Amino acid sequence: MELNQIKYFLTLCRELNFTRAAVACNVSQPALTRAIKSLEDELGGELFRRERGNSHLTDLGKLAKPHLEQVYNATQAVRQEAESFKVAAKAPLTLGVMCTVSPLVIAGFLRAIREKIPTIELKLIELPGADLLDSMMKGEMDIALIGLPNLPERLDATPFFTERYGVAFAKGHRFENQTAVRVRDLDSESYVQRASCELDRYWKDIGMPTDITVKVVFRSEREDWIQALLVAGFGCTIMPEFCPRLPGVSLRVLVEPKVKRTVSLVTVAGRRFTPATKAVVQLARNYRWETV
Repeated sequence: MELNQIKYFLTLCRELNFTRAAVACNVSQPALTRAIKSLEDELGGELFRRERGNSHLTDLGKLAKPHLEQVYNATQAVRQEAESFKVAAKAPLTLGVMCTVSPLVIAGFLRAIREKIPTIELKLIELPGADLLDSMMKGEMDIALIGLPNLPERLDATPFFTERYGVAFAKGHRFENQTAVRVRDLDSESYVQRASCELDRYWKDIGMPTDITVKVVFRSEREDWIQALLVAGFGCTIMPEFCPRLPGVSLRVLVEPKVKRTVSLVTVAGRRFTPATKAVVQLARNYRWETV
């Protein structure tokens, strides 16, 4: 079944005359007749019954009409969407952001997308780093901002900004009078664990000491809960230095060793860019990232 056959059928349904239908479709009457006959052969029966100058739908034609209308309308809608996408009249784009990346840092970039590429319909998805990598591989998002070490070879990464990790705590904590916190100072400390923190997963991989033990008193994926408990004096936690902090939460950078991460714009190597993706990647490569 071809789309032009469906078009001729629907036009004939409207005109109920082969000659007028052929004129409306800008084809010869024999060509339209052959197309209708081919469609009838495929569907197994007559679709129209000719009576003098006019034609009428058969029962099979009446049955087939709503289904063929649906097929034709859906196809036309796809064509219009594709055309709009091609000329960037409408350009959807899914940007993944690792949930531990500060919105304060990327807000300027998002504003630049809106100002310089206003045709893009941006959808933002926040996920832990490992989940973002999985989504990228499955093609569920176009580009992502990820700050993980040892990215898979299938991913192309353009580095954007680097940030240090530090220890966060509330007023009155013993770290308050220090200018920095040594990693070994965390041994035996009461610790509020950020479940989405990528540092825990890659601790050994980046050469951190493995003989340090903290006393985990609470664990959550919610940053507001984590920091609220810090303010309440439950202990300390490790977080990136640009992560927004509640009033009353202080941070000292980690040293001995220093720990940092690079946040990069990531795409899948070899995957063809959509016009929207290409435009955003180019903007990102020229964008001057400013940390908070």
